[in-house]
Amino acid sequence: MSERDTESMTFWEHLDSLRRVLLRIVAVLAVLFALFFALMPRLFDSFVLAPCRSGFVTYRWLHRLEAEVMPSLAGGADDFGVQLINIQLTTPFFLHLSTAFWFALVCSVPFILWQIWLFVRPALYEGERKGMSAAFLLSSVFFYLGAALGYFLIFPLTLRFLAGYELSDAVPNMLSLTSYMDNFLMLILFMGLAFQLPLLLTLLQRIGILSRSLLTGHRRHAFVILVVLSAIITPTGDPFTLLLVALPLYLLYECSIFMMRRA
Repeated sequence: MSERDTESMTFWEHLDSLRRVLLRIVAVLAVLFALFFALMPRLFDSFVLAPCRSGFVTYRWLHRLEAEVMPSLAGGADDFGVQLINIQLTTPFFLHLSTAFWFALVCSVPFILWQIWLFVRPALYEGERKGMSAAFLLSSVFFYLGAALGYFLIFPLTLRFLAGYELSDAVPNMLSLTSYMDNFLMLILFMGLAFQLPLLLTLLQRIGILSRSLLTGHRRHAFVILVVLSAIITPTGDPFTLLLVALPLYLLYECSIFMMRRA
């Protein structure tokens, strides 16, 4: 086994290497932030607010599915719509800034993970590098798969349920722009981060905290935990939506076991 590349580096050289990595990440974030800040008015209408309208792709797909499965119960065109209100003078400006930043952050995930990989790579042995390079590559793919699942499925179904849920007819729902954006960003980013499960478990296995045999021996417990987690993410109470979240998470758990090297 070859010696690690970092054995000859001093503490200050490590610190300087980390500084360069952070500067490159900040530079990319700044460029993307400026780009999305300029494009945000158009993106906000066509992308962020798209789940508020009945023409959203998920609603049209569900309406066609309902017409095919239960034609007797399917009605006409879906008239779902959510009208947002703003009650704070400064909210549009600060949401413009924060949403542009989150868009920049999401789009820079592959670059950030690549920079992190370049920083930790010299500290690994040759055999460790092969497995971890694949893990970092797949983590970007998994992040976008999770974010896409949150945007096209989890958030729209949650929005339809909560926006139409009224405790009393005397208290109509008036959804604020801030509340909408908080849930929009939380659910989509949470799903993207949840899909980092294979990378997290692989890293924990590499440093000796977890083992492949431990994960394989607790599959039932893991499934129950993931179902509970899915129920927290999806407050609709719909078993179909719950399974749509729980099954991908459990598949990621199995993928993590597959990615781990055998002890």
